[in-house]
Amino acid sequence: MREVYVAGIAMTPFGKFLDKSVKDLTREAVQGALRDAGAKADDVDAAFFANTTQAVIEGQYLVPGEVALQAAGINGMPIFNVENACASGSSAFHMAYAHVKAGLSEMALAVGAEKMYDADKAKSFAVFRGAWDVHDGGKTMAMLGNLGAGVSDPQPTGDNRQRSEFMDIYAELAKYHMKRFGMTQRQLAAVAAKNHQHSALNALSQYQNAMSIEEVLQARRIAWPLTLPMCSPISDGAAAAIVCSEEALQRLGGARPVKVLASVLATGGARGPEELERHVCRRAAASAYEMAGLGPEDMSVAEVHDATAFAEVLQSENLGFAEIGGGGALAESGATTLGGRIPINPSGGLESKGHPLGATGLGQLYELAVQLRGEAGPRQVEGARLAIAENGGGFLGIEEAVACITILAR
Repeated sequence: MREVYVAGIAMTPFGKFLDKSVKDLTREAVQGALRDAGAKADDVDAAFFANTTQAVIEGQYLVPGEVALQAAGINGMPIFNVENACASGSSAFHMAYAHVKAGLSEMALAVGAEKMYDADKAKSFAVFRGAWDVHDGGKTMAMLGNLGAGVSDPQPTGDNRQRSEFMDIYAELAKYHMKRFGMTQRQLAAVAAKNHQHSALNALSQYQNAMSIEEVLQARRIAWPLTLPMCSPISDGAAAAIVCSEEALQRLGGARPVKVLASVLATGGARGPEELERHVCRRAAASAYEMAGLGPEDMSVAEVHDATAFAEVLQSENLGFAEIGGGGALAESGATTLGGRIPINPSGGLESKGHPLGATGLGQLYELAVQLRGEAGPRQVEGARLAIAENGGGFLGIEEAVACITILAR
């Protein structure tokens, strides 16, 4: 099996762009990735397009990739549409990687684009209602509520208005962690404050305002123990990567490649809540480490799917940076900040960089590629050589419906 590289990668700013369409965002990301690789559209053999919201918000139920990529000058080759909830971008990357690895393409394009802001906010939030078993939602929430039973806000003031159901899911999982392992709300605030401080160093981030732990704790509550800065926002944005073989890389000449050591996709939903050692992200990470011949101790930097601050706590455990139950203490210790033992989310993460669902996974890989190239400026992780990304999508049973783990090397 041949080696696979990221020859070019690009990301648009994430944020609220009422004047830009999915086509505009896709074009910007694709052209940026081609330019970064020193490639032309005609060099691409196949394209994988990730998007989750166009069907609900715009009514583009079918062929969204063919439509958006046509506007970016990508046509004539096989185009595949990819939907895997919040893991759609990394799923598109995984498919591009597999296509090249198997010899079906010399050069493949993975792109994720999302236009989530709409004048009708109900449409934006409706997207999330399809990311779990819609026939079993009430039963799932009741089960999650039982997990967190006995842990409640010491100063109840009522939850915030309109929000994604996923914030309630994460809140109940966080309560379970509090009850079982003693995690505190302050440790969650330490995660969010760290990510907002990192994001202030990232010109592409949706939010660039540094926050302290106290400011995070005092912010408007969404679903206890989560406050607003602990939760990812609705976002517009796009990201794209050019994935290629070594032979194609040699033809490009000027590219600054990053090597793909592992790309693993796993599905979840078949465990009990107490079986954290069988978490889908933990299983996928173990497979990725085995594929790369590495372990968590070898990683220089990580980007994880912090849809909430609790998600980062959980994923730091799943990736092996802390023991099960120890992710909160790891964050509070400062080990996951820039300059710490294992910097996590130097980009600012989903909480602050933004979370345009279909683009998120590729946005994580953009950050890691920039880090491995030594081009991250004030948020550069010194001596970064190996990097790992975790991107989860949807919800099934007690965990993510799908998990993607990617390991990259300088």
